[in-house]
Amino acid sequence: MPYLIAQGEQPQQRWRRRVPAEMEAVLGRDAGLMSVPWDTLISRQHAVIRWDRGRLSVSKHESATNAIFVRGREVENFALLPGEHFVIGGTTFTLADENVRVASDTPWPVTEKTFSSNLLQDYRFRDADKRIDLLSRIPEIISGSSNDVEVCVRITNLMLDSIPTARAAAVVVSADDQADVKVLHWDRRALDENEFTPSGRLIRQSIDQGESVVHVWESMDLDPSNPTYTQASNVDWAFATPLPGEASAGWAIYVSGGFGGNSAVRDPDQLQDELKFTELVATTLANLRQSQQLQRSQASLSQFFSPIVLDALSWQDPDQVLAPQEVDVSVLFCDLRGFSRSSEESANDLLGLLNRVSNALGVMTHHILKQGGVVGDFHGDAAMGFWGWPLKQKDSAERACRAALAIREAFEIAARTNNQSLQDFQVGIGVATGKAVAGKIGTVDHVKVTVFGPVVNLASRLENMTKKLRAPILLDETTANIVRNRVPRSIARTRRVANVKPYGMQTALEVCELLPSEEDYPAMTDEHIKAYEEAVDSLKVGDWDRAFQLLHQVPAEDRVKDFLTVLIAQHNREAPDGWDGVISLDSK
Repeated sequence: MPYLIAQGEQPQQRWRRRVPAEMEAVLGRDAGLMSVPWDTLISRQHAVIRWDRGRLSVSKHESATNAIFVRGREVENFALLPGEHFVIGGTTFTLADENVRVASDTPWPVTEKTFSSNLLQDYRFRDADKRIDLLSRIPEIISGSSNDVEVCVRITNLMLDSIPTARAAAVVVSADDQADVKVLHWDRRALDENEFTPSGRLIRQSIDQGESVVHVWESMDLDPSNPTYTQASNVDWAFATPLPGEASAGWAIYVSGGFGGNSAVRDPDQLQDELKFTELVATTLANLRQSQQLQRSQASLSQFFSPIVLDALSWQDPDQVLAPQEVDVSVLFCDLRGFSRSSEESANDLLGLLNRVSNALGVMTHHILKQGGVVGDFHGDAAMGFWGWPLKQKDSAERACRAALAIREAFEIAARTNNQSLQDFQVGIGVATGKAVAGKIGTVDHVKVTVFGPVVNLASRLENMTKKLRAPILLDETTANIVRNRVPRSIARTRRVANVKPYGMQTALEVCELLPSEEDYPAMTDEHIKAYEEAVDSLKVGDWDRAFQLLHQVPAEDRVKDFLTVLIAQHNREAPDGWDGVISLDSK
């Protein structure tokens, strides 16, 4: 069976795709299943491929810009035999004609051991930081996959990338009668003349028992020429880990590999790191698949759209409502702080950490939705919401600011509450207002309801700047002016923080902080805000000594003033030569 294997410059930049028989397929950076998103030197549509009579025909697409190289030569039309490869940009594409067969006649292992979930839960990772980082990629893997096939491709890649001693990995499923095992997707680290033959006995035993099972073979006692021998050279062990839950009944992750330099010691306990990691991957994948199945079975759009979108869909044509359109929006980015520290402290309870992060994201989305916003996306441990679509909202900026203040208050209350799941977390929030394109945005393979445009990038930049400027909530000038003119000071206040030029941008911004009312935040009075803004004005015109004096009228507990105070002190209270009133930030 023909496969095309793409390998980028990084180990995780890889996929194995089955080549469709006697059908043309397009290879490119944005080409459906044959997409290579990691390589910017590859055009959106770069090559047309076709499998015909034992060879792969490849032709450069008319819209492609960069060359295709075969054996070091630039070629536009050529045929490839199994084992040969071609190169585009930094990615190598290798043709392999390989078969996979689940063997029911595998030799009996020398050692067999079952690992229960409770046993693995008590085991501590040797490299917890790396494992946590890899596990954090799973939600992105699932959300970025348009179907089960793509999920299996990405999970298989993750297993090979995460387990250095693994030679091959697969996602498999056993039929209801347990008489048949189907390989949904597989891959291996290197091309091999032998066909990939995972052990059906091992897979069925693991699924039947509902626990991870390891088989270890004494390869020196086996005859590789024996047709019943199913393990490839340098493969000493294999394990299968079932996916729990009804949505993934019969599913399992299968991994095989070698002990490497410790080949003389064949102890299944050496694989506890790999087994615990795989168990967490399997549990997370199963939970996400269960959630997806629940959404489908409920047949309810409420699982996919914010209430305001559902209201619009109830009385308008969905195609019209969701069609991308240019609108005035206010965008809010909210990022979770304290996640890295919590990750280290929760190395033995990663699922518990995942629940805490989910609760934190739930607080963000709750207040976005409560203020009539749309949850546009999740970026790791951050959430993005926006207002002004699908219905115009004249008060979109006010709604965004109310949501930001409510989120801030929720996390501040949690910080003062013992045994609260949000206790160690803080947030940074950026809000910007302007024109954007909102609606159903994406590719032919995957779309989502979100917002796109410079104002989105600006809100994200402001959220990043909360770290450097030490302000919980930052606004762009447009949003700040709306708050000053339309929102009573009994609800919200603003203060001009500084004129800055963000890292990587050419345009200066007047950045403002959003504050609660004086009643809700008495530590920062209106007089304090006035003194701070006078300091900003003095700084801007070059009177840094007066600015320094004014900043000392602001309470010491105010973290925002530290940014300007340190800057002025570093320059001995004198404006540098060529000062134009704008502070250039040297990092994001």
